[in-house]
Amino acid sequence: TLFHRKKKGHIENMAAFILPGVGLVATPVAASHTFLLSKRAFPTRRQRATPVVSMTSTPSTPSSPEVTSAAPANVNDIYSKFWHHADETMKKRLKDLAPYPIPEGFLRKEEITGKGARAQWVSTQSYAYSTTKLRQIRAAHVQGGQALQVLNYVIFPHLNYDLPFFGADLVTLPGGHLIALDMQPLFHTDAYREKYSKPLMQTFEKYKSQLEWGGDFPEEAAQYFSPCFLWTRPSKTETVDTVVFDAFKDYLNIYLDIVDKAEKVTDPKHLQEIRDRHVSYLKYRAEKDPARGMFQRFYGPDWTEEYIEGFLFDLTRKMEKNEYKIPA
Repeated sequence: TLFHRKKKGHIENMAAFILPGVGLVATPVAASHTFLLSKRAFPTRRQRATPVVSMTSTPSTPSSPEVTSAAPANVNDIYSKFWHHADETMKKRLKDLAPYPIPEGFLRKEEITGKGARAQWVSTQSYAYSTTKLRQIRAAHVQGGQALQVLNYVIFPHLNYDLPFFGADLVTLPGGHLIALDMQPLFHTDAYREKYSKPLMQTFEKYKSQLEWGGDFPEEAAQYFSPCFLWTRPSKTETVDTVVFDAFKDYLNIYLDIVDKAEKVTDPKHLQEIRDRHVSYLKYRAEKDPARGMFQRFYGPDWTEEYIEGFLFDLTRKMEKNEYKIPA
């Protein structure tokens, strides 16, 4: 959402976004980029009836020449190296790593919105794996040139482990960067914090001293954060390339260390508590997903809702259809 504020005697363009689990945040936007974040740049469903290019591809479907030629150079491709590192780390450390099914139409989605000099290329790439301990390891990587770069990387454990969720929300806009890293807890007991937050605390303190706190967030979201929630809004891309990248690598490695040591939960009462917390968290994330408005403007409401409910936060649907089984 675009708005304006008066600062030091002049009007400053601002963009407001909802960050997962954080809520409403605002960041300055250069005047030259306000179009890219306006409704004009994100056409309505009616306006998109005759898009310049719209394509959904699968591994066996080559990219459209029109889309390829319209795609911007990777000079602003900030988060590919984050994904590649995570992918290599998973393949190296998780010996039972297996593909997780991505529904048809969601592996890759590309579109060009706008016309002429204002045409904007956008690509959304999805990745997913699973293991015997981790139900879904998935990433959504959105690239929109200078206007938008996003990597949402989340790990959901199986429901017979009390492991926290791993969450990385990395967002780059013309006005700056929005970064959130955490091992999001199922419970807020002293024993749970001792077990899962304490191993991360030293690393959190290290990066907290290097990255400015990103600001307040809604009280309703606090239940989904750990004491090691790293939330920052760097102004420089260099900071993301170095400090944030190092933090991402360290958080991920510590999370996998914890997964290595995790033991199955067998107590029926505790298993039900874990199930309830997973459902609560997924419901909250699906309802508050910050990408909903963006995806609706790029790809339409039908694709967006199916992507959110059928892939990004798919457990509730799988449970309703009796498609999810806890591994033996």
